[in-house]
Amino acid sequence: MFVCPIQWALDDEITQDEPVPPDKFFPLQLAECCLRGISRVILVNNPLSGALILSALLLESPWQALLGIIGLLTSNFTAVMLGQDCEEVSSALYGFNGMLVALLMGVFSSSGEWYWWLLLPVCIGGATTTFLWSGLAPILDRWDLPVSVFPFNTVILLYLACTGTSNPYFPNYPALQPGAPESTNHTQLHVSQLLQGAVLGVGQIFACQTIGSSLLILVAVLLFSPVLAFHSLLGSVIGTVAAILSSYLDIALGNLLGFVGLPATSWAATLTGTLMLLLTGKNLKEYRIPRGQVTSPEKNFHSRIQWAEANTNVDDV
Repeated sequence: MFVCPIQWALDDEITQDEPVPPDKFFPLQLAECCLRGISRVILVNNPLSGALILSALLLESPWQALLGIIGLLTSNFTAVMLGQDCEEVSSALYGFNGMLVALLMGVFSSSGEWYWWLLLPVCIGGATTTFLWSGLAPILDRWDLPVSVFPFNTVILLYLACTGTSNPYFPNYPALQPGAPESTNHTQLHVSQLLQGAVLGVGQIFACQTIGSSLLILVAVLLFSPVLAFHSLLGSVIGTVAAILSSYLDIALGNLLGFVGLPATSWAATLTGTLMLLLTGKNLKEYRIPRGQVTSPEKNFHSRIQWAEANTNVDDV
């Protein structure tokens, strides 16, 4: 079972001609895989960014950080036991859904922090996301679509629906009911509030509610890709100023699921992104990058220029 993880290359620097690293390097490889999994939550594939995000989680709540790591490890080890592709496991394609499930279980739990019974559903939920990923991947591959966070959204809704607010072992906070009064209702929005809300919107992806933790997460994204960091802030600003695009869908789903006491989680963003990728218009299709070749926005743009130049040379010939 441990042959596969030992062969994981660190940043693809180990080739077939080089010797396989000894067993003592396995903890280092596992740590890198986990850090990549943490950063994958926000579409980043960088262990250093993952370390910064983990620091933000620890600053926010050590208990939440522990839950997230356990969920990530459980989903990764489940993928290994199921015999999933080593390259996909090492690039943390399975771990981030398990981490998100664990974080949301902690956020909605009304039992308080350091409630050790919660580790049971965290482990089960993390493993379940891997099973769902394995089942959804062959279906979505037909349209070159990513699995994204479909497993996370499915598992967390099922968990909250099964436990509820009066469960003797795993009670949860109820979701905000449709029409319920908000804690704050300001008619004016100041620039400082807008900037703070935009930064907090990025941190809320990891269930962080403080400005310090959110800034660390934003720096982690900036370290990987300034373009991605800009778009993260832009999307958060748009959602703060006016509910458009996926924000409309988020409100609709929130009202619909709120009747049964469930949150909308990130279904709006997931469905909107998937539907946008399904569009086959001429302009969109021309700029669409195959899922297996997607990296950072900067590298995607550079690859796009190279493809255009290559196609131009072929046409000239």
